[in-house]
Amino acid sequence: MSVVVYSLRTILLYLALTVWTVCWSSFMLIGLPLAPFRKRHILVKIWGHVTISLTRWIAGVKWEVKGKENIPDTPCVIVCNHQSSWETFFLQTLFTPQTQVIKKSLLNIPFFGWAFRLIKPIAIDRDDPRRSLQQIVEQGKQALEDNVWVLIFPEGTRVPNGELGKFSRGGINLARKAERNILPVAHNAGSCWPNTSWIKRPGTISIRIGKEISIEGKTPAQLNEESRQWIEKALEEMNTAD
Repeated sequence: MSVVVYSLRTILLYLALTVWTVCWSSFMLIGLPLAPFRKRHILVKIWGHVTISLTRWIAGVKWEVKGKENIPDTPCVIVCNHQSSWETFFLQTLFTPQTQVIKKSLLNIPFFGWAFRLIKPIAIDRDDPRRSLQQIVEQGKQALEDNVWVLIFPEGTRVPNGELGKFSRGGINLARKAERNILPVAHNAGSCWPNTSWIKRPGTISIRIGKEISIEGKTPAQLNEESRQWIEKALEEMNTAD
């Protein structure tokens, strides 16, 4: 297909996602402020399923997941690489209920951000790293105690497919303080949903879920390196296979 076709399909996708998200957010804002917390997450999961279905039908963005059998019964800290916005809503369909560590500014986005507040994300201010680390531990630990998954993108920003940024230790510190293991997740969403271009390209995104990384007897540096090495190896394997 030509760039023109990709562009037209992407424009149609954005229109569909805008209409769907505004309708969903309006319902969340009007009907669910007093609803039980877990019921809100069910609706977020529905939003995620519809969103990724629209990307598949309109833009031809498919996906395949390997390692679902590694998902533990008890929620833990999910450490995942970050390439686009696609994984932020796709992972909501795999791990529910879930909270994410996000930029505080995202909560100001009309409709989406307003509704996002209802699932209590860990919204941090990147200009205050010390306070941000404290928030991740305090709010993340409470979420885990409530049996809510905590998703963290340790790179802190989106990185092009084929690259892997430096990992912060926020997720590692949380896992140690909460005494929960780490679940590594890798994907190459940037191959179809690049952060450097608004055009979405058809293809199949690979998602890999690893085995839990035990925190027992390991230093923060060891845990950080072990999770990063697993994700780096998984990325190399999936991109080589493509």
